[in-house]
Amino acid sequence: MIPKQQTAQLPNSVFTELGWDYFISEEAQDYLTTDMVKITAAEREAYYAAGNRLYEMFVQAGEYALRHKLLDKLGIPANLHEIIRLSWEDDRQLHLFGRFDFAGGIDRLPIKLIEFNADTPTSLPETALIQWAQLKANNIPDEAQFNFVFEALTDNFKRLKTLNPDREAAILFSTLRGAPEDDNNVSLLREAAREAGFETEFAYIDEVIFSESTGIFAPGVDGEPLNFPFWFKLVPWEYIALDEPQLCRMLTQIVRDDLAVVLNPAYTMLFQSKGILKYLWDLFPDDPLLLEATLEEPVGRMHFPFVQKVFFGREGSNVSIHDGEGVPVEVRLGEYGDQRSVYQALAELARDAEGQYYQAGVFFAYEACGLGFRRSPQRIIDNGAQFVGHVVAEGE
Repeated sequence: MIPKQQTAQLPNSVFTELGWDYFISEEAQDYLTTDMVKITAAEREAYYAAGNRLYEMFVQAGEYALRHKLLDKLGIPANLHEIIRLSWEDDRQLHLFGRFDFAGGIDRLPIKLIEFNADTPTSLPETALIQWAQLKANNIPDEAQFNFVFEALTDNFKRLKTLNPDREAAILFSTLRGAPEDDNNVSLLREAAREAGFETEFAYIDEVIFSESTGIFAPGVDGEPLNFPFWFKLVPWEYIALDEPQLCRMLTQIVRDDLAVVLNPAYTMLFQSKGILKYLWDLFPDDPLLLEATLEEPVGRMHFPFVQKVFFGREGSNVSIHDGEGVPVEVRLGEYGDQRSVYQALAELARDAEGQYYQAGVFFAYEACGLGFRRSPQRIIDNGAQFVGHVVAEGE
């Protein structure tokens, strides 16, 4: 069973001072826990090594997908194909950060890749700051955690400046309205960008002004729009492609004419599509970090449990677990049911004494840089799961 350490509850004033009232709202009730998973130094190093090695594998799989013209097979909308290729071929289009979701890694279970949230990963505040604050509040040393997320993000923003020496260091951040959790994630990113020397501004995406001939602008306080050579949007690329095709066309032109760098770059869709799991398995068969995956329903071939999930589902929607005969034993419905599916061998999730399931999230920003856990009484980890921090146990 998973070893845990109980910690004191953080006072609400911590979140109020940060402007993160979402975490003490009724909507987020019970989301943050006072438990911390106890891991060993060896387990910490294994998560770090897994994230680094897998990113290299994803890059190879992305190159393979482009070389063999597999974007359609990955379910990527056709109006994104050009901007994906443009951003992939331009080294200045830096992948700022992503998050690997893993089964195992604790309780003597092997680390297995579930998927890579490469485009719009969330849970940054929880991983980078809140679990660190739990250490401080309980007089636990900083080094007793695999967590240098903020530092890694700051370093990546510095790399972004270095890669784009001819651009003004000014970045506009955007989210969709009515998503306070996304706003909290962006507030942390803004702080890291400022630490790296960027001027930052925020505007909801419906306020942003896009021009194919001049670039990306935020409304100015005096009515004069402000141009930004960098734009970070915590809005999924597939939403833009499907719901705002005109904006997708404009962003393609903006990137083609080098008017702005859009983050995360469109090529992260190569990693975001769960269809890439099939090609990872083809390229690295039997790799210990991977689970067998196929784009064809495996009944009759796989005589072991598997998970069916759509290419661009989010928060556990449209995921089903099947037994070795293909019979669904756990199902989550959702709004993505019209998408294609990938079929991935079922991995064993670690459990605690209360029978709850744990999934690890490892952030990647140039290197693997931080660990946090989500837990749920069900095997399908959805948006109702709790966040659980961790502590590296001394001498273990």
